Amino acid sequence: MDRTTEYAKLIVSGGKLCGRAEYLACKRHLDDMSRKDFPYIFDSAMAERHLELANKLTIGEGNAPKRLKTRGFQNFIIGSLFGWRKKRLKERRFREAFIEMARQNGKSFLAGEMCNDFATFSGYKYGRIFCAATKMDQAKIVWEEVCKFIESSPHLTELYKIKRYESTITSLITGSTIKAIGRDTKTVDGFRTVLSVIDEYHSHPNNQMLKLLLDGQRAVDNALTLVITTAGFNINAPCYEHYTFCKKVLSGAIEKESLFIFIAELDEDDDIWEPKNWAKANPLLLWNEDNTLNQSMIARMAENAIEAKEKKDNELVNFLTKSLNRWVTYSGGAWLDAEKWRACACDTKLADMRGRECYLGIDLSSGGDLTSIALVFPPLSGDDKVYVWSVSFMPERRVEEHEKTDDAPYRLWATSGILILTSGMYGIKTDYQNIIATLRDLIAEYNLKIIGVGYDAHNIAGILAQLEEILPCDLTEISQSARSLNDVTIDFRQSVEAGLIRYDRKNALLTWSMLNAILNAPNSFGEVKIDKVKQTNRIDACDAILDAYKLYFEDKNNSVSQGEEALAAWLNVMSKK
Repeated sequence: MDRTTEYAKLIVSGGKLCGRAEYLACKRHLDDMSRKDFPYIFDSAMAERHLELANKLTIGEGNAPKRLKTRGFQNFIIGSLFGWRKKRLKERRFREAFIEMARQNGKSFLAGEMCNDFATFSGYKYGRIFCAATKMDQAKIVWEEVCKFIESSPHLTELYKIKRYESTITSLITGSTIKAIGRDTKTVDGFRTVLSVIDEYHSHPNNQMLKLLLDGQRAVDNALTLVITTAGFNINAPCYEHYTFCKKVLSGAIEKESLFIFIAELDEDDDIWEPKNWAKANPLLLWNEDNTLNQSMIARMAENAIEAKEKKDNELVNFLTKSLNRWVTYSGGAWLDAEKWRACACDTKLADMRGRECYLGIDLSSGGDLTSIALVFPPLSGDDKVYVWSVSFMPERRVEEHEKTDDAPYRLWATSGILILTSGMYGIKTDYQNIIATLRDLIAEYNLKIIGVGYDAHNIAGILAQLEEILPCDLTEISQSARSLNDVTIDFRQSVEAGLIRYDRKNALLTWSMLNAILNAPNSFGEVKIDKVKQTNRIDACDAILDAYKLYFEDKNNSVSQGEEALAAWLNVMSKK
């Protein structure tokens, strides 16, 4: 019996409703089995051994204990992770796994089962297993699943020692430990693990935890980092980036043979209010054991759908992300579509703009926060693309503080040159003289022809005189009101959607700032401006871009208006002749 391949064939043959991503995961399994030059083989006997182990567990939660019986998709996941190995070697193929589906579909159960398997039955002695999350309470969810399996079975109880006050479980057979850890990555750094489980990765503000855990497994044979999550609404978070990477692996656009992927989701064009489509994201919750739809569960979910449809806003976002596993932007309304923005990325550098005319935007911070300047280059004749560029500044002694509060890799950005760390003002306060010096150097090095400067009046009074000395153009204060910024805010977004904006793809800080921006609710005149989701989501580079873009936008429109007036005058003269 090969339950793993059996499920893959069921999906690929159309015998069970699924989303495109699940179909591709199963097709990948079948295609890999038929590859003659492939360095891996699928050991169905090994897969079945671990599936049998999973099915000997006892579910203690509920009115009475009952023996676990894995479903088809669980067979596929467990069997794939343990069954694929290198030819003529016992080393397993998959060292990473990404599993994403709607809530209440047994993700934590799967992780708990894997912890039990790795701790006692893998043969690895004195290994470390981490259940990691942003908060300790979340990390303990998987850890508690392991506890429940152990305490529900007299046989397993004899094999483990549980210390709840330390959040650790020790296998008396191998000496391996299972530990729940929160966000304090110092606990992780330097430790080798044989299994790392990252729960609800969508809530992680950065990829630091994932990288530390992966780095700790480099020298460990048959190690696995297992990411389990539901979709979220922060498409600027590392989980969304990893999710899109995984989709590319499934499509064949990118090859990563050591990464296992299982994503249960609706397809892009699916009607979200059609109950049968919900089953694509809920392989456990909405399906019976015989692969028929669970109508009673669908009826309960329909009640939630009606409420979400009526109330909208947060209720709708929660229904889409948690019940349908669909990535949704922040409920307040993301200013830019992340995919459209990333499609505007290019390899053009500031050096390629040498000698060009441009507009300068300045957004200065107070104290020791992030400060940014930006350049907007109008398109040349025969082109319709606007190139935008930015660089930011931060006092060097405030970096560690802001990395914690903002959840942003400022030191990494500093090594890339997109963030300049300043040492003036004792490295604590904003060093305006460094900004002036940098601007002067940029103009000289690249022979930039600044034709307009837009600035936010906040904090700029002290350097206006110096700016006037080095800039041969008018300096224009940009009011930060919705009335002033509405047209330029909408035009920039439409230009992004039309692919008329270009920026350096390596400027991660600019992308971070752009995708942090949300649209405020319209004022009484229907006018909007950008804001940020929360205090720590910096949009300084974004503000600087818009300050410069507003001047470009107004000059462009004035030029068109003047041209239309000239044409009308000429036509009037010709008609009289």
